[in-house]
Amino acid sequence: MFFLYKRVSHPTGLLKSHRFKPLLGSSSGTERDFIIHGQTHTAEFLCNAERGDPGYWYSVHSSSKFAWSSDIHLSPSLTVSPDSAQHFTSDSVSLSCEGNSTEWTVRRSSPEERYQFDCTWWGTLNGSTCNINTDRTSDAVYWCESGSGELSNAVNITIQGGDMILLSPARPVTEGHSVSLSCKSRNQTFDSIVFFYHNEKVIQSDIRWELNISAVSKSDEGFYKCQHSGRESAQSWMSVQANGPKAELRADYRDILVGGSVNLTCSVNPSSSSGWKYFWYRGEKTSEPLTSQLSAGPIRVSEGGVYWCRGGRGEPVNYTEYSDSVTINKIIPNKAVVTLQPNWTEVYVGERITLRCEIKDGGDTEWEYEWRTTSSEKPSDQNEHSITSVTGSHSGDYRCKGRKKHTQHSSTHWSDPIKLTVSDKPQPVITVSPSWLSAGASVTLNCRVKDPSAGWRFYWYKMVPHPSDYRYEQLPGSSSGTEQDSYIVHGQTHTAGYRCRAGRGDPVYSSYSSYSKFVWSADIHSSASLTVSPDRDQKFTSDSVSLSCEGNSAGWRVMRFSTEDKYWSACSTWGTMTGSTCNINTDWPSDAVYWCESGSGEFTNAVNITVQDGDMILLSPARPVTEGDSVSLSCKLRSQTFDSIVFFYHNEKVIQNDSRWELNISAVSKSDEGFYKCQHSGRESAQSWMSVQANRPKAELRADDRDIPVGGSVTLTCSVNPSSSGWKYFWYKGEKTSEPLTSQLSAGPIRVSEGGVYWCRGGRGEPVNYTEYSDSVTIYKIIPNKAFVTLQPNWTEVYRGERITLRCEIKDGGDTEWEYEWRTTSSEKPSDENEHSITSVTGSHSGDYRCKGTKKHTQHSATDWSDPIKLTVSDSKSHHISFKVKIIQLIKACFCSYHV
Repeated sequence: MFFLYKRVSHPTGLLKSHRFKPLLGSSSGTERDFIIHGQTHTAEFLCNAERGDPGYWYSVHSSSKFAWSSDIHLSPSLTVSPDSAQHFTSDSVSLSCEGNSTEWTVRRSSPEERYQFDCTWWGTLNGSTCNINTDRTSDAVYWCESGSGELSNAVNITIQGGDMILLSPARPVTEGHSVSLSCKSRNQTFDSIVFFYHNEKVIQSDIRWELNISAVSKSDEGFYKCQHSGRESAQSWMSVQANGPKAELRADYRDILVGGSVNLTCSVNPSSSSGWKYFWYRGEKTSEPLTSQLSAGPIRVSEGGVYWCRGGRGEPVNYTEYSDSVTINKIIPNKAVVTLQPNWTEVYVGERITLRCEIKDGGDTEWEYEWRTTSSEKPSDQNEHSITSVTGSHSGDYRCKGRKKHTQHSSTHWSDPIKLTVSDKPQPVITVSPSWLSAGASVTLNCRVKDPSAGWRFYWYKMVPHPSDYRYEQLPGSSSGTEQDSYIVHGQTHTAGYRCRAGRGDPVYSSYSSYSKFVWSADIHSSASLTVSPDRDQKFTSDSVSLSCEGNSAGWRVMRFSTEDKYWSACSTWGTMTGSTCNINTDWPSDAVYWCESGSGEFTNAVNITVQDGDMILLSPARPVTEGDSVSLSCKLRSQTFDSIVFFYHNEKVIQNDSRWELNISAVSKSDEGFYKCQHSGRESAQSWMSVQANRPKAELRADDRDIPVGGSVTLTCSVNPSSSGWKYFWYKGEKTSEPLTSQLSAGPIRVSEGGVYWCRGGRGEPVNYTEYSDSVTIYKIIPNKAFVTLQPNWTEVYRGERITLRCEIKDGGDTEWEYEWRTTSSEKPSDENEHSITSVTGSHSGDYRCKGTKKHTQHSATDWSDPIKLTVSDSKSHHISFKVKIIQLIKACFCSYHV
């Protein structure tokens, strides 16, 4: 509801004192708009607002606003000297307050000034006269205020810095009086045509610099300006006031109740004048007066209609102007009721609603309808008003009434209001319970929205990490929404995130999605896990802490959630990410939950890590410990050693108090789970939760062979150690997170004839209690193609330094794309290509070589291993060539003894 106030002088008559009084008819609150009839003086108003029952103030008072009146009254009034609305800078201008009051103040309001400052800020006050400082240009409204709070007429004065002004009356002129407007130049005379304009239309254009109007009429009111030699004055408004009072008509009520009547009062201001009698009119003011109702006081009427009055006195009668009209409605007994469809107490931006005006016992009567509303959107005058997409501007009270179509001014009473509250699109809040998972526990999700019974259905989603963000998968059974605002998730074993939204109506109007909420699991899984180094959940500021994501996935990111942040964020915000490891920035304290997310949609276990800026922390495992294992918790000081008793607490109970700073538990059991802290010399660490997980056995998977021969199979055996009874085995091919091979559920071995990666785990009981997954076993299906190794050049023995090529060839390989694998007894394994070249063999290359081929796009379908080829590398062969030089003396002798 809105409350409006008008400034009035203080009843004590104290100087410089005034108060604000509620406007008539607004003491119990009003609609947003409020019309004031008959205001004749300058007035100051303010408002505030209230709602609720009892009232709850949700606003302070507004700043005040003025309604200025230029009409001049005997007390008080403001005069301007010289009497002009425009002046040059450096002109002498004075404003004088006149009346019966004392302690005058002159104030002004300017677009350049936020507040209404008094004369002391922009002029000089001497008694009741203010001399304006005209050193700079200004355009402002001026008025007087008396010490007891009375306000004078207001005048608009412009101080110009240009060369030309229009001298026109600053105060209203009265009809029938003469008036003169003149054009004035700062430093020259007019030597050519001067143009005078009235409302932008030229009304005089000659060498006269003055415009004279001998008998002003209302049509002369308006904006005036002058122009000379391309220069133009500013515009000034000349106000023309009527030469005679106007009657004022008031009604104590606007509706005539069934069997009742209302009082109409006509008056003439100023009220000091006497001798008036009043003429009453119904229908048109030009009609004959209700002569039987001629009176000097109020009258009572019992008929609806439009009423007017005017005063008259003297002989012949001197009439006032007609009053404004007042419409009086005659109320009929039918009752109007506003209904809202759908009937929700609160609606939201964008929803579709219908307001309907219904007339009780309306019968066959034809009705016209009228609406009232405190909203800024008034319904059309129909009985039904549909809004296809509501906005905040539709908020407010709505009431209606009906009027008989062929009987004007006979109507129902206004209906009781119906309040329409339009709020921003809602955002539900999702909660999860528990926030940390325990083995076998169900997770309960709650979606809270205001007024959940108001037609809402609820939609549930699970978060799946995506390389850039998240995608959301709808939970089973919620595609059409659930009536209940809760949802139970069974069998959740990993960290997971959930969100919800609400919808109602037809077509469905949807809320925003809630922020996501996590349920965290501390359980460690081999496919995706988070490790903390050092493995402690409390750290000092400035400690080095790293978080590493491990598993078969890629695209890891480390996330955290803290109560201070209200939202989760990635390592890049509060640390440094390198590969799959995040180094935490520990410059300031924090208490947060951390976990990893993979690009392929997996969540890891979660850990809670506290970074302390105090002097003492408790070093306890960040991840769950397993039943039967030993564990050590220790108390650590930032900068000193322990020199007295150290207290260790488990769930607030002292369990060790001596000089040892370490608490050792040789074989952890479930009863050791809980909160731990330590204390020394009046200082105390924060609490840490130590989680103890059951020592679940791990399944073991064995295969009698890793290769399935052509047309054959291999046997897989799953077992649990220690060998207890009642286990059945769940078999998985591909990913262990995939659906199990249900047809293969067994208590013993199975035979498989397809290649692939196999896993198993055991389960027993109801609900099923699972073992950990086994390690994987890769099985290859042998295809009939045969692989063989060739050696180029095909020498049985090669020598150190020679170049050779080993090639793996697939018989009848056709166009199939192959991947290759080598085995060798040498110390140099070939790369996994079909061809392996050695540019310079050494003795280390000696050995047997065999290969096989795997079909490139059919994993785990391979040839059998080829027969081996033996490569022998020898040292270089020695060639000894003996050259014998014989000196054949005989030949020499022959050559020597030869004679001719």
